[in-house]
Order: sequence, then C-alpha cells, then structure tokens
Amino acid sequence: MESQGLARQRASLVEPVLEFLHCRTPEAWVTAALADLRTLLLDHASLELKAAQQAQKIIWRYGTGGPSSQQLDSGARFRLLRKMSRLAREELRHFEQVIELLAARGVDYAPVTASRYAQALHAEIRTGEPARCVDTLVVGAIIEARSCERFYSLLPALQSTAPDLAHFYASLLRSEARHFEDYLGLARSLSDPALDERLDQLLRVDAALITGADAETRFHSGPPA
Repeated sequence: MESQGLARQRASLVEPVLEFLHCRTPEAWVTAALADLRTLLLDHASLELKAAQQAQKIIWRYGTGGPSSQQLDSGARFRLLRKMSRLAREELRHFEQVIELLAARGVDYAPVTASRYAQALHAEIRTGEPARCVDTLVVGAIIEARSCERFYSLLPALQSTAPDLAHFYASLLRSEARHFEDYLGLARSLSDPALDERLDQLLRVDAALITGADAETRFHSGPPA
C-alpha cells in the first residue's frame, strides 16, 4: 500500500491536468480496461509510438525554417525544437518500456485497431495557418492530459492486481503532465487572443469522446457500449 504522502504527491502532480479537462474517465471504462490489460497494453504501446512520430512531424513542420515555421518567432521555434525533441525521445522510451511489460507477460507486440479518439480530435484541426499550428498544439496538450488522467484513474485498482503496471503508470504521471504543459505553453506562445475559446471547444470534443460509448475498449476509448 502506498503512503499517504506519496498519494498526496501524485494528486498534486495531476491536479492541473484534472482542472484542465472537462470530465473524468467513467468508472465503466476503468472496469473494462482492467478486464483486458493485454489489449490495453498493446494499444498503449502503439500510442507511445504515434506520440513520438507526432512530435517529429511538429518539428519538421514548425521548427525547421520552412514556410509553416514562420508562425513562431525564433525564441518560440527554439523552445518547440527542444521540447518536441525531448518529448519524442521520452515517448520512444515509454514504447520500449511497454514492450518490455508485454514480453514479461508473454505477449508479442502487434498493433491493434485504433479508437476514434485521436482521429476525431485531429479532424477538428483547422487548415489555414496560424490556426493549424494553434490547434495542433492544443490537441497535443489535450491528448497528453487525457493520457495522464487515464494512468491516474487506473492506479488504485492496479496497485493490488498488477503492481508492476501500477509502478510503471505512476512513473509516467510526471512526464505526461509535463508534456501537457509543454504543448499548452507552446500554444500560448503564439499569443492567439481566441485561444481560451478554442481550448474550450476542443475540450468539449474530448469530453464527448471520453463519455460516449465505444464498441471496443482502447486506452482512449469511451465506456463499453
């Protein structure tokens, strides 16, 4: 059993994430996820790989001096390069760690079908610049925040049923919370006067996806239909 001090430390770490999101994960999803940890881990591995790829795409589009990178001043561009490079490395390391957990359980890694969550959020991204840049960073912040909240939601049950996974997910809270802050900070660096309104719009999409029923249980799916 974890100490009260450690529990308070984790709660403090996740507090900004919970204040940011419009809703918590439904208990029905937690129950379904715990009943199929194999699928949850397979999907988690794929998501870590995709997160690393997305960070690299952002570097190429907005950090390397091309036309789209002119949406950021030189200082913001440097921060983007530094933060996204670090984020990509961390996501790949997390991918490796999930693969190790799968191997320990005798499960070969193979991608599973993706939930509608990330695709639906990315479909909301506007096309013209600088709106596209703002939305891309905001969607990144929301996905990282939701991932952090999901790890936190799973921890209480995992501590007694799968302590190795509980330890791993607890270790991810700090990095996921920082990734959320990095994406959001970069979005704010664009000084978009309508950012808070856009945040609210996209957070409503996140909440609808997280609370809406899904046919398959995935790391970012809603409760089972």
